[in-house]
Amino acid sequence: MNEEHTMPVGHDQLDRYEIRLLGQLDDCWSDWFAGFTLTTESDGTTTLTGSVLDQAALHGLLRRVSNLGVTLVSVNVLRSGQS
Repeated sequence: MNEEHTMPVGHDQLDRYEIRLLGQLDDCWSDWFAGFTLTTESDGTTTLTGSVLDQAALHGLLRRVSNLGVTLVSVNVLRSGQS
């Protein structure tokens, strides 16, 4: 049996995510979240923004957040045109 796997229409790019955490992480955490931009917000949260290869990579990233013991506020997929 020969199966060909193709990406669904619109999934030819890596998904970009915005992950908001309660508390402000300083820049020393940038290496731990390689490939993600850390932005401290005026409301006392930190936003991680970047791309993940697939759902397994996203779950791994969320485990890192959990291991830090910080509160996860939100996870959002960024559509084309969103920063």
